Amino acid sequence: MKQERITVIGGSGFLGRYIVELLADQGAVVKVAVRDIEKAKFLKPLGQVGQVTPIPLNVCDETSLQKIAQGTDKIIYLVGILYEKRNQTFKKVHIDALEILGELSRKEGVKRFSLVSALGANVEAKSKYLSSKGEGELKLIQNYPEATIFKPSLLFGAEDKFFNLFASLLRITPILPLYGGGRTLFQPVYVGDVARAVVNSIDEKSTYGNTYELGGPTIYTYAELMETILHYTNRNRLLLPVPFKVGDFQAALTELLPKPILTKDQMISLRFNNVVHEDALNIKNLGVEPTSLETILPTYIKRHRRGGRLGRSSEA
Repeated sequence: MKQERITVIGGSGFLGRYIVELLADQGAVVKVAVRDIEKAKFLKPLGQVGQVTPIPLNVCDETSLQKIAQGTDKIIYLVGILYEKRNQTFKKVHIDALEILGELSRKEGVKRFSLVSALGANVEAKSKYLSSKGEGELKLIQNYPEATIFKPSLLFGAEDKFFNLFASLLRITPILPLYGGGRTLFQPVYVGDVARAVVNSIDEKSTYGNTYELGGPTIYTYAELMETILHYTNRNRLLLPVPFKVGDFQAALTELLPKPILTKDQMISLRFNNVVHEDALNIKNLGVEPTSLETILPTYIKRHRRGGRLGRSSEA
């Protein structure tokens, strides 16, 4: 991989920073394509001088995408949005950008294209987020058949938006709602393992054209995940089973916020299990033994405990 030019699109995000570090460690010249290069400069120390370079990219602009395809050997596409904004829609980011970039990459001779999508992504999905992700996968494969697709379940790690969010909410709410009774299944996967799986596959021709579903070693119900958060933050809160329709109403209200913590589309996704299919290619096929949630979560979630990391109270 030494001296290869690899562009990580959306590389300043949660997963991207882990991928960039692994690539730099292996000697690759890494371009981190992002909307705001100022927010990606923290990645530069991960490599030698000049090895990691943030570059500007608007995935909704074809000219900008063409510059990416013309200046790289390999592409890793990580961009995704959980909710739509005026200038950023699921169609533009998840579908159109991949269709255009896939075609440009083929024409410009890009050697490798890796896409991180989402577990549950399917054109038939009822969630707009998941259906757009699924359609984007199809558009990419039509134009770049050798692309490798990774579909992770819920990501966890020090900077995650799921466990940290709920742990912080415990400071202000006495109740955690269990939508649909909290029976939906998840298979949380460590962000570092997903990064390793993506990087392991880059030069492995046997992975070309394949789709991998990435999950951790254990399947949990939504309720069990909430109980796990309570355990490691040493807090007591009421876990209240409520119908999905209650969540739909709450989501309709929070969607009015500039950065909603819950959307109606996410409530649709929450109605369906998010686990790896038994017959799917998985993370072990990429040479990664998945790390347990219980190994990693305590290392960062304890900062949300009452009194900080060393707090011992279990009454709050």
